[in-house]
Amino acid sequence: MKDMRISRRGLLKGTAVLGAGLAAPTVLMRPASAAFTNEPTGGSVTLGFNVPQSGPYADEGADELRAYELAVEHLNGGGDGGMMSTFSSKALKGNGILGKKVEYVTGDTQTKSDAARASAKSMIEKDGAIMITGGSSSGVAVAVQALCQEAGIIFMAGLTHSNDTTGKDKKANGFRHFFNSYMSGAALAPVLKNAYGTDRKAYHLTADYNWGYTTEEAVRTSTEAMGWETVSAVKTPLAATDFSAYITPVLQSDADVLVLNHYGGNMVNSLTNAVQFGLRDRQANGKNFEIIVPLYSRLMAKGAGANVKGIFGSTNWHWSLQDEGSKAFVKSFGTKYGFPPSQAAHTCYVQAILYADAVERAQSFNPCAVVEALEGFEFDGMGNGPTLYRAEDHQCFKDVLVVKGKENPSSEFDLLEIVEVTPVEQVTYAPDHPQFAGGELGKCNPGA
Repeated sequence: MKDMRISRRGLLKGTAVLGAGLAAPTVLMRPASAAFTNEPTGGSVTLGFNVPQSGPYADEGADELRAYELAVEHLNGGGDGGMMSTFSSKALKGNGILGKKVEYVTGDTQTKSDAARASAKSMIEKDGAIMITGGSSSGVAVAVQALCQEAGIIFMAGLTHSNDTTGKDKKANGFRHFFNSYMSGAALAPVLKNAYGTDRKAYHLTADYNWGYTTEEAVRTSTEAMGWETVSAVKTPLAATDFSAYITPVLQSDADVLVLNHYGGNMVNSLTNAVQFGLRDRQANGKNFEIIVPLYSRLMAKGAGANVKGIFGSTNWHWSLQDEGSKAFVKSFGTKYGFPPSQAAHTCYVQAILYADAVERAQSFNPCAVVEALEGFEFDGMGNGPTLYRAEDHQCFKDVLVVKGKENPSSEFDLLEIVEVTPVEQVTYAPDHPQFAGGELGKCNPGA
């Protein structure tokens, strides 16, 4: 299959090129008579926000829900409009979606696939949700995406980083704005090479589910390609809170780098244990021992405190970005909640706006019309620069941030600094890349 590269100014399906390289929306028409699951018939439309309100990723879930509530406010014409004013598409009017007031229901994924499917199923069948979005776990995303495909509902993934979400488990009804494990590995490797050299021995601790597996694979592949040796890779339970038993063998190995393929509360606890065991002050193989966190968030940095200082990782977005979209979102979110948004909040806000915009451009809630509007859609003004929703796998492609913990933070929110904005070309891969092999996108399912 041909390597699909992004043209920042190219002509893409469903768009027309403007002078600044932005895309003006083309209205995609569908027969109004087509029946589909939960077709709105009254003056409102219901969205389903399925987030972890308990479990190890509950902090991310709380921020996701704040962002969704802000998006609903903006879609209905309230507040300052946030990124709706900077979004390159101008289809949204602040009068709901297709003139229908946006309402929402919520569910608790508990960071468990079965619980997430059950809450999504309830929102679809009992509450009439036309779209499901959210989650902070790739296991949850894969499970809910499959459910939405079966039910004929659009799934706008929340925070999911595993390659599988738009790889072997991709579905026509599902879309991901967040970046993935491959992109983290591709962005981190050059920075790690410059900082730590090519002669390193890495020990991986990996969360025991599909996000952990693909993140370990991506980081191992990229670091081994530049000369690093992987001396061990150990899986850890997602429910673990004390990682002491997993840190001790690291001390007994000949590793000089620890890679924590952990997220949320897992990362906070494992990094804390690693520091308690003296790894940050350790010498190994004549080098300073280093720790790497492939996927970072501000919420994790806050939880880990001073332990994150100087530690490299990657992130999808950061509130300190100075583009107009990011500044508008940070201002709007900060005014409403009193603190800056996390990357989880940013991703979920954007997904809600992108769905609503696709419906407006399609002039239909029919999920197949929404799929057609999103496939190959190029946009800007949402905080990550020019972005493409690739038609072949429904993965967003955009620049990726490499960050590290600040040595001298100025506030409890100023914990990470951007050290590299990795251009989208460096993290783009062919749709049939080995790390994404297997699975078929299939066809859109409109349901009933």
